[in-house]
Amino acid sequence: MKKFVLIVEDEEDIRELVSYHLLKEGYQVASVASGEEALTVAETQTPDLILLDVMLPGMDGLTVCQRLRASPKTADVAIMMLTAKSEEVDIVRGLNLGATDYVTKPFSPKVLLARVRAVLRRKPAAATAEEDVDEGDEVIEAHGMVIHPGRHEVRIDGNPVTLSSTEFRVLYFLAGRPGWVFSRQQILDGVHGDNYAITDRAVDVQIVGLRKKLGEAGKYIETVRGVGYRFKE
Repeated sequence: MKKFVLIVEDEEDIRELVSYHLLKEGYQVASVASGEEALTVAETQTPDLILLDVMLPGMDGLTVCQRLRASPKTADVAIMMLTAKSEEVDIVRGLNLGATDYVTKPFSPKVLLARVRAVLRRKPAAATAEEDVDEGDEVIEAHGMVIHPGRHEVRIDGNPVTLSSTEFRVLYFLAGRPGWVFSRQQILDGVHGDNYAITDRAVDVQIVGLRKKLGEAGKYIETVRGVGYRFKE
């Protein structure tokens, strides 16, 4: 059975270009120009993948992503955000809202198709936010930071830090093994489990967002060039 891809893009030339290449690859394709139309189609036809532009007229892509994840019918649908390179903040927000992956504009059709195939080969993770960290897991204290899994809480020098579910899991995973270096794929597998439908480069975006929220303490998440990341001992 053909995989169904929904394109949500207000620029007609991009819609037609992406649609042409997806149809050529054998996918079933539908395209709309607004977030409101996207929600209507997604609810009635349930796509396997939604290519969702961030900058849409009216309801923007981030709001559409949030609405899709909130609906039982579309909660598990893979969502790939289409975003300009300068919109790093939107990339982080999109991933935190439940986007599966992202592609920056301008993009090569070949690269886009490769990413689409990669996402559709994998199955979305079924774990809920409550299942992210076991309540029996130990509290981690390091560098003035207290990471409490049962409360899903992070405090730095006694001050609370608000993290998304994914950011919390990444921090807890790295801080639980100080000094160890993990590749991006190892971080994905450790945080989400095997076969999570997202590419490993999205880890870099999550790390950027996490460091910003941790402020000065963000320096304890170190980049190891050519390998990945570690939490400083």
